[in-house]
Amino acid sequence: MTADGSRNGTDVVDVAALGESMVTFLPSRPGRLADVPSFERAIGGAESNVACALAAAGHSARWVSRVGADGFGDHLVAAIGSYGVDVTSVRRDPDRPTGVYFRTAGDRAGDAHEVAYYRAGSAASAMAVGNVDTAALHACRVLHLSGITAALSDDCLELLRELTAPGPGRPLVSFDVNFRPGLWRDADGPRVLLELARRADIVFVGHDEARQAWGLHGGRAVLDALPEPEIVVVKQGPGGATACDRNTEGLEDGDGTAAFVRAPKVDVVAHVGAGDAFAAGFLSATLRGLPVRDRLRHGHLMAAAALTVPGDLARPPVRDHADRLAALDEEAWGRLRLGPGWTTRTTAGDDEEVRTP
Repeated sequence: MTADGSRNGTDVVDVAALGESMVTFLPSRPGRLADVPSFERAIGGAESNVACALAAAGHSARWVSRVGADGFGDHLVAAIGSYGVDVTSVRRDPDRPTGVYFRTAGDRAGDAHEVAYYRAGSAASAMAVGNVDTAALHACRVLHLSGITAALSDDCLELLRELTAPGPGRPLVSFDVNFRPGLWRDADGPRVLLELARRADIVFVGHDEARQAWGLHGGRAVLDALPEPEIVVVKQGPGGATACDRNTEGLEDGDGTAAFVRAPKVDVVAHVGAGDAFAAGFLSATLRGLPVRDRLRHGHLMAAAALTVPGDLARPPVRDHADRLAALDEEAWGRLRLGPGWTTRTTAGDDEEVRTP
């Protein structure tokens, strides 16, 4: 890094994220896709969601990808850039379209939920080592990746292997497993995701996807399967999350400092985007050097922001507000309940924010 804060001529940002973002069409009312008369346009993409949330929370963030030379590509670049994300390294593909998808209004976990993806042959699926701005991806403190990109194509997988390869000057690599069985073209997906996770520095994985992909049950089994990453975060949905930081000593078995933080109660509007928001909150607190417990709490708070809006992206709480909630004692944290609009309250007292359901 040079004295002016650049690396190989590229400005160094807090977080760079690589991945496909798509134009999302949200239904105007509940019901089957066949019955919904109209849709509202939005954006969605695991990695760009993280970049947008971090930028909205006051960090410098960059999104690197490829989109089509079409109106949907224009919209994605403008919409993500409007959050303050650096989109100058997004390249346009004249031959492939921008991906889009439609979804129903119901809970993603429900049987009635439908998602219709139109991403095969998209511009992002053609990302490769030779056609993305790798210099921009290395000019950061944290490089955020996910297993979704690895599933898009063989070239995308090779790109992730290149970015996660150990070497001088490699930024801290954050990897969200994001196991999506429907995206993988063969049965190698779980093995590939384990390989990439073991090459990362920070890993996010849901306990359900660890079980589905790798047959692992419980945080102990996940830690044993991922001995290399410095930090492993196992998400347990509304139950909470556990993080193990191997950078510090603290546990008798030598695994570092471990913490479990229960998730606050949330009046959920929609579950989409919560996992990405959790990663953003955790990474934000990591960049600020906060202890493991506080990183988990900030992850839960950012996830709660996403859970209380209908789309993937939500306005995060201002930093002072989030810090005050993250500093609550255990009893007050356990009483915390958050509903729609809670992130707009910057001066509310604890009696308004911390209430018994």
